[in-house]
Amino acid sequence: MTKKDLNNWIMYYEIHKLKRLGFSTSKISRHLVMDERTVSKYLQMSEQDYEHFLILYTERHKILSPYENFVKEKLSQFQDTSTAQIHDWLLEQHKNLPKVGARTVYNFVMYVRRKHNIPLVPAIREYFPVAESAYGQQAQVDFGDYNMRFAEGSRKKVKFFVMVLSRSRMKYLWFLDKPFTSQSVVAAHENAFSFFGGIPKTIVYDQDRTMIVDENIGEVILTATFKQYIKSRNFKLHFCRKSDPESKGKVENAVGYIKKNFLYNRVYSDIETLNTEAIAWLGRTANFLAHNFTKKSPESEFRIEKGHLNPYTPIITENKEIKMHHVRKTNTIAYKGNFYTVPMGTYKGTGTQVIVKENKNTVEIYNLKEELICTHNLSTRKGQTIANTNHKRDTSKSLDELFNQAVLFFSNENLAKTFLLKIKEKFPRYTRDHLLVITKAVTDVDKMTADKTLAFCVTNTLESANEFEQVLEVFLLEKIKPFKKQVPIKLLDKTNLQKVNQTPEIRSMIDYENIINQ
Repeated sequence: MTKKDLNNWIMYYEIHKLKRLGFSTSKISRHLVMDERTVSKYLQMSEQDYEHFLILYTERHKILSPYENFVKEKLSQFQDTSTAQIHDWLLEQHKNLPKVGARTVYNFVMYVRRKHNIPLVPAIREYFPVAESAYGQQAQVDFGDYNMRFAEGSRKKVKFFVMVLSRSRMKYLWFLDKPFTSQSVVAAHENAFSFFGGIPKTIVYDQDRTMIVDENIGEVILTATFKQYIKSRNFKLHFCRKSDPESKGKVENAVGYIKKNFLYNRVYSDIETLNTEAIAWLGRTANFLAHNFTKKSPESEFRIEKGHLNPYTPIITENKEIKMHHVRKTNTIAYKGNFYTVPMGTYKGTGTQVIVKENKNTVEIYNLKEELICTHNLSTRKGQTIANTNHKRDTSKSLDELFNQAVLFFSNENLAKTFLLKIKEKFPRYTRDHLLVITKAVTDVDKMTADKTLAFCVTNTLESANEFEQVLEVFLLEKIKPFKKQVPIKLLDKTNLQKVNQTPEIRSMIDYENIINQ
């Protein structure tokens, strides 16, 4: 019985077992991630029926059956031939080959192998014992990740950096709660060298994108950050070929050891606590207990190796990590659970980005030319909108542009310039706000009304945008609904002089007292 047949029978018995336990067909399909109709069909089959079904399924007509002998011959001659190679040979030598997908070819090749007992024999790479490297000669570096559990059951993925000294097997381990970048890889190296108190002569790496931009037949192009760092450190780099983990087996083993011994079933609280626990684990277990291969404690071997490492002097690594953030159409950015405003006009459409840098308790926002746009105090709360009051102003245009734009709304440009310059002298810090108010007010207003408003303001020394706007509203109202002509008050004349002697009736105080008492 093949492994596939065994899995089929296990599935059949599991379906019937769940049915006996009282599960409905729909619950069984959800539990086993199967189609409900398939589950229903298998429940109606006896063991004999199911066995007959498997036989028919295995021996049913296959679209590539006419090419069985060809595939058998090739597999018998070259047992390690891949399915992709068989597919190419079929296309090359059989012009009328039906159009089939890679999966169909794979299933057919596996069927031919099982039927004619032609196992896949992969090419075997031969290995020889490698002599131990000299003390201080080499270290190996690798990265890993792991899904940890919070106390309440949710998950958190952490990333880690491992450096192992090849001779002593002394290890260093550092965790991050976010993906590694070129800058954080540099910081990890500095942490490791500080931990070891020295620098090995050569370090072996995978071809990781945080360090390598590209590789072409041995020519390695480093990232700008890592290349700059290497210039300040005296060690050689050795990058393994792709898909060749055996070249750095010591650190590969360390990664597996970390996952199975340190991280397995460990509860995550925060990244600082995890790094503290990791250093403690290195001291009591990973670097203290005898190594499985050397049968020696890495810590005791390291006492010898430390003297052979190159001297280590700390250097300051500047954090040049650039964090790009998209600007929303509301002229805000999302950062650490809050929204921070940027000046109006920053948003230029979909894809607008800014650079965000965190400096102590301040969030600094720069444009793509790395010119500072604005700053905010970093909020410790979540879901807040942190805004600067002047961000509602459109700063996308210069002050001169706004000034010249406002002048064009009037016929007498010299008078308009005189008026606007008076406002600028009176409100130097708020000139932009006044220009924006005036521009908004006269937009879509005829020049005659705008000129009339300007002349009135200049004549009456009204030197603010708010006063200009109020005068304009009055003139616009007059234009829509002219004021009615006032009717003159009619004075007494000779024809009604008798009204002069009339006096109003006077009530008695008793009447008012009675009303109050009631």
